[in-house]
Amino acid sequence: MRINIGGDFCITSQYLSKQLISKSVKALFDDSDLNILNLECPIVNKNNHYKIIKTGPHLKTDERILNYLKQLNTNVVTLANNHILDYGLNGLKTTLEHCNKNNIQYVGAEMSVKQAAQPLIIEKGGLKIAFVNFCENEWSVANSQRGGANPMDIIDNYKQIKNAKQKVDFVIVIVHGGHEYYSLPSPRMVKQYRFYAENGADAVIGHHTHSISGYEIYNKVPIVYSLGNFLFTIPNKNKKWYNGLVAQLTLQKGEPIDLQLIPIQQNEEDFELTIIDDANKKLVLKYVNELNETIQDNNELHQEWRNYLLKQSKLINTLSPINYIPNKYIAASLKRIGINKLLINNKYLKSLANRIRCEAHRDLIIDTLLNRVNKNK
Repeated sequence: MRINIGGDFCITSQYLSKQLISKSVKALFDDSDLNILNLECPIVNKNNHYKIIKTGPHLKTDERILNYLKQLNTNVVTLANNHILDYGLNGLKTTLEHCNKNNIQYVGAEMSVKQAAQPLIIEKGGLKIAFVNFCENEWSVANSQRGGANPMDIIDNYKQIKNAKQKVDFVIVIVHGGHEYYSLPSPRMVKQYRFYAENGADAVIGHHTHSISGYEIYNKVPIVYSLGNFLFTIPNKNKKWYNGLVAQLTLQKGEPIDLQLIPIQQNEEDFELTIIDDANKKLVLKYVNELNETIQDNNELHQEWRNYLLKQSKLINTLSPINYIPNKYIAASLKRIGINKLLINNKYLKSLANRIRCEAHRDLIIDTLLNRVNKNK
């Protein structure tokens, strides 16, 4: 059995009447037993104005995106991502309804946290396969009060994998997480994804970072740390945005899953999606192999992470309350006179680091902040 798994997929309204899928990509997806994409944006009705309170952009699409899913012979969409709840439970509900009407199965998000955690089990070609899908904890995740995406929780996810493993031949874990535009997994990610492989996952496939990452075969289990974008029609200055990978998995009962990676590319002008030609394919796979070598060298992986942290040093400035003053002129004036240096001092940073690092402190501060945000809606 052959399965194609693609990365982040979002077609915004201005591109929904354009020719975006090349014949080569269509042929690749026609020649597969099962095709899976990460639907990164909810399918909302025109009169849906139920944006949730969150940081970052709100993404959405409309029912015309289903034409492209059909062109790609898409059987399943993964919904555990950081945008599926951008337009609230109404946006999630219409997305699920459109999928059901068009015979597209889904996994990773539902109208309750219990439903969102359920794996999708598919029987085909004499094989029984479970797909477990979850994402990092952002504004989209479900909780005890509302539905949404299946949240990353190492204990809950471990149980989901273990329970599914008892019922099927293969468990494929699809994770939405990582650091945007960073082409390596963090040391924490490597440890965590290998843990999934050690506890029942037969393949672990990641996306979210909008950039291609490396992969490894760990104890005979393929782990792809990020596929990059599949098709995402929002212009971006970062060139990594336009390249992606399709993970092609071949399953045979009693055998480890075989992995092949197929490089794809979006045109920067019109977003037409094509399979990369042979010459450029070799270059992409050479780059991926270089990333693989770093992943295998623990010291080098940690050094690259430290280098990345140095480039993110300005991130500390985002912790200042000045950034959230509504009047931008007042905020700019306060920054110019150096108020940030007074606010973001070592005493403040030490306290903040400890409250984030310590599990008990973190639980308390997160729930307190969310209660305050929800109270002020």
